[in-house]
Amino acid sequence: MRFTVSQSSLAKALSIVSKGMASNSTLPILSGIRISANEGTLELQTTNLTISIRHRVAANVDEPGETVVSGKILSSIVKTLADAAVTFEADGSSLVITCEKSAFKLNTLDPSDFPEFPTFVLNRSVELPSDLLSQMVDKVYRVTSKDNSRPILSGVLMTVENNVIRLVATDSYRLAVCDTNVATEESDEGFQMIIPGQVFHDVLSIPSDTASILIGSTENQVVFVFGNTTYISRRIEGNYPNYKQLLPDGYGTAVKISASDFSAALKRVSVIAQSNPSVRFDVDADGQILRMSSNAADQGEATETLPVEIEGDSMAIALNYHFVFDCMNATGSNCDVTLELQDSMRPAVFKSYSKINYLYLLMPVRM
Repeated sequence: MRFTVSQSSLAKALSIVSKGMASNSTLPILSGIRISANEGTLELQTTNLTISIRHRVAANVDEPGETVVSGKILSSIVKTLADAAVTFEADGSSLVITCEKSAFKLNTLDPSDFPEFPTFVLNRSVELPSDLLSQMVDKVYRVTSKDNSRPILSGVLMTVENNVIRLVATDSYRLAVCDTNVATEESDEGFQMIIPGQVFHDVLSIPSDTASILIGSTENQVVFVFGNTTYISRRIEGNYPNYKQLLPDGYGTAVKISASDFSAALKRVSVIAQSNPSVRFDVDADGQILRMSSNAADQGEATETLPVEIEGDSMAIALNYHFVFDCMNATGSNCDVTLELQDSMRPAVFKSYSKINYLYLLMPVRM
């Protein structure tokens, strides 16, 4: 095997497939990258037996062939090379890499031991704008559960129906829902799937030269195809919780707040709340103010008052400020947010409306 490829395109390809390498596997082959060269195309593959990634890049192939080499070592080498042509030549059980005045000789593994890339036939699929979908995933994936005992809550429920994309995530303490209108070509019955949250985020953080991404499903896989990249993961099976029954029918108090002012005030109040993540929110409907306060027996207390627009009755509620910050980071600072409350023992609901509509339901804590 002998081929030449540009350092910049190779570095980009390695950054993509490296997400599929096993980090702590007892099988050395799973820490490797399978390199296949044939007819002007270089194909890189990685797998950790849960996800599999394949990426193709143009190359000048003099001799076709394939090999497996340590992904960590190869990535480290390519990052340090000059932006020039890089030549690879297989020599028995080793791979020689040269670039200008640099030369490396790496040990290789038998490519026949590398797991075959999964074959798939999509049962259903939908093509969506990747930039928009990436923004939506950023708003919900942190809400997915890290508790392995309930794997279905580690996923993001995606539905596409009637030109509406909706993503839902929950960890049982909070719920995030975002949706937007976009022209799609889903089937008549729509498209629905539970996608592992971390996988969804990783896929959409991969740089792509295409404006859209195809998402498809098989019996037990979720498949992403965009540009020269194919990313396959196990899908999450089961029935997602009926999140709609958690959403309140109405509210007794609604507070309209500036996200930037609210976040800044909460950041100051939370300095005292390091050992106790509870922050109290007192809504004064008569004075049209929101008072935030926190206290810690060993530190002291803090109070902040914000002028806001209030509809309804005065009331108080306590919330975990870490979870509130997650909401504010998701909405962004350049918008207004409405906080809807029923009473101190029922969930608080944050809402914002823009190109992407966002709802964040948060269970209260004891005051």
